[in-house]
Amino acid sequence: MTVEVLPGAGRHRWDDTWLTSMQSFPATGNFDLEAGAHGVLMVHNEDIVDAGGGFDTHRHRDVEIVTWVLEGSIEHRDSDGNCGLITPGLVQRMSAGRGITHSERNASTRRDNVAAHVVQMWLPPDADGRDPGYAERDFTDALASGRLVTVVSGRAAHRDTDALSIGNRFVALHIARPRAGMTIELPPAPFGHLFVARGQIEVVGESATPLEVGDAVRSVDKPAMTVRAVTDAEILLWEMHASFDL
Repeated sequence: MTVEVLPGAGRHRWDDTWLTSMQSFPATGNFDLEAGAHGVLMVHNEDIVDAGGGFDTHRHRDVEIVTWVLEGSIEHRDSDGNCGLITPGLVQRMSAGRGITHSERNASTRRDNVAAHVVQMWLPPDADGRDPGYAERDFTDALASGRLVTVVSGRAAHRDTDALSIGNRFVALHIARPRAGMTIELPPAPFGHLFVARGQIEVVGESATPLEVGDAVRSVDKPAMTVRAVTDAEILLWEMHASFDL
């Protein structure tokens, strides 16, 4: 069993004229995403996209991409005809399958000048060559309770929940917006990646000082963990039952 706390300040940073990307796993440049992954999570970028900025049409294959917006909005368009406006509380999943092209842009105009604050995460499917797919769902009401909500999952255990499906049967993404003083029990998993998106939290028995925005905790073979919100907070947890090494 291992638990590693990773300060947000230590993340790989990549800057463009319209983008600041803080990357928990270095992803921009000549990096081996599989070799750098934890479990099967190989990209976890916290991006600030300037008004009018975004990624023009580009191609993906055999990857599951999950997008979560913290502030602002992102417009998605793809070659299968899907068009979506992703706003806080709404999770999006795109399955690239055997191939899809898409664009993602800050939906704010330069005149409005509202930056988009986005977390984007990539995982592999558990089989290549499937049909591409797209889905989105708003979890704003469910998250208002402060409890942990399963928002994306390929696991049979979550089949009867409101979670969006994903093409990997070994993973689930949970999100919570706990209020100050609330405690949350996180599920056990062979591989876990906990990310602080807002506020401050403590991992009971593990973190000597509060974890801040951008900090992450990576665990291996960890039983259930308990976190406490020091302030109002938002956390994202990937529960993974596979890795590239297995």
